[in-house]
Amino acid sequence: MSLTLTPNIDNADDFYADLLATHEGLSKADSDALNARLILIMANHIGDRAVLAEALDAAKKSAG
Repeated sequence: MSLTLTPNIDNADDFYADLLATHEGLSKADSDALNARLILIMANHIGDRAVLAEALDAAKKSAG
């Protein structure tokens, strides 16, 4: 398995809106904590260390 970097989410704009709504009303610290929990939940779902390593690398490279 390798990391998918091309668009792969049905109704991506709706997902993005849901993500923003989840953060509404949270402090910066609570928003950061929510993001950390979400990352760990998604990483657990993926479960493949090689794919997760690719994701970490891709995120680091795109950080600008």
